[in-house]
Amino acid sequence: MRTPQIGVLALQGDVREHVRALESVGASASRVRRPEELDAVDALVIPGGESTTIGKLLVTFDLLEPLQKRVRDGMPAFGSCAGMIVLADRVLDGTSDQVSVGGIDMTVRRNAFGRQVDSWESDLDVAGLEGGPLHAVFIRAPWVEDLGDGVIPLAQTANRIVAVRQGPLLATAFHPELTGDARVHALFVSIVKECAS
Repeated sequence: MRTPQIGVLALQGDVREHVRALESVGASASRVRRPEELDAVDALVIPGGESTTIGKLLVTFDLLEPLQKRVRDGMPAFGSCAGMIVLADRVLDGTSDQVSVGGIDMTVRRNAFGRQVDSWESDLDVAGLEGGPLHAVFIRAPWVEDLGDGVIPLAQTANRIVAVRQGPLLATAFHPELTGDARVHALFVSIVKECAS
């Protein structure tokens, strides 16, 4: 199989770190800011940042509807932190004008673990990852309030679900791009390859 072409939504957040992590596990990574750049990739990573701002920028850059369509049509996508919120079908504590891409049948709560000053780190057991616990960085992180039938919880902390998978869609409440451990990105690349074969 050819090298997966994975885009990183480059409107806000840890774009460079996600590109570096994807390339370290054998993917070809590019930045996506325009619909034609979205058309050129097999999959997309939606980085952290601020979910309401990401939604507004998706509209400004004419990416919201094309991205919603690609996700509906089965394109693999991975969202970290705010990216998890963007991929959720339902959002609690959002703003009245908040838009999302949706795709994962779950309800998430924005800033569930607290404000920026409440950021923290933890070691997590993540289903599907070999090599022991994963060090996770939580910054104004969401958590999952409830899941639909097709959503698989992958990790929990403080009795809250913080990583999920539904088919070709993957989401984490934490920032795996910040730790130098690319196992979550490797998992996503394997999902992209599964979808391509």
